[in-house]
Amino acid sequence: MEMMRSLRHVNIDHLHVGWYQSTYYGSFVSRALLDSQFSYQHAIEESVVLIYDPIKTAQGSLSLKAYRLTPKLMEICKEKDFTPEGLKKASIGFENMFEEVPIIIKNSHLISVLMWELEDKSTVADKHELLNLSSSNHLEKSLQLLMDRVDDMSQDIVKYNTYSRNLSKQQQQKHQYVQRRQQENVQRQSRGEPPLPEEDITKMFKPPQPPPRMDTLLIAGQINNYCQNVKEFTSQNLGKLFMAEALQGHN
Repeated sequence: MEMMRSLRHVNIDHLHVGWYQSTYYGSFVSRALLDSQFSYQHAIEESVVLIYDPIKTAQGSLSLKAYRLTPKLMEICKEKDFTPEGLKKASIGFENMFEEVPIIIKNSHLISVLMWELEDKSTVADKHELLNLSSSNHLEKSLQLLMDRVDDMSQDIVKYNTYSRNLSKQQQQKHQYVQRRQQENVQRQSRGEPPLPEEDITKMFKPPQPPPRMDTLLIAGQINNYCQNVKEFTSQNLGKLFMAEALQGHN
């Protein structure tokens, strides 16, 4: 970042648009990516992160996407208020954490000619590989990753439920303590005694620390990403199955 600012000051090409990260099976929604993109986007507003999936690309579908943090999430990260109340106030959910930036890939004429030559040199087996009806291990691996993240989500839900129970229990104890103090003061007043001195209840009953909710949102975002990948993969296989059925019907 400091080098980019120095290049900008001396009027040299400094159009740094962000950074890139390779991923497998769409596993990129993490706290590390959030922190890195916030650092880039906070320093250079136009910064984006490119996500490249080599496994999906090797299967014939180019997987290259660009993302940015939404303005709401940028404000939350600046304030570092990841409490349930802070996220609820900002109306932050997993669906509005990242915004996708459209990508347009343009090749020079020489690259286009090279790609045509490579296509002519490819064998017939390679061209027909996209019609393969087997799902290999892509679907199995995606579902396994999805189940792992669902387990992580369940653990976070258990932690939050424990926090909610502890908070409710403490509120009841605080209410009982206040009522008991009021009753004692009424009795002391009836006996002509001075009331008990006021005490700081917040120091006596320190509220439990709420679990960070940002990690839960990231897990939910990753689960949604896995579901979209599985949906896209299965829709392609269903299209192949219907095509194969139609070909068999003509034969």
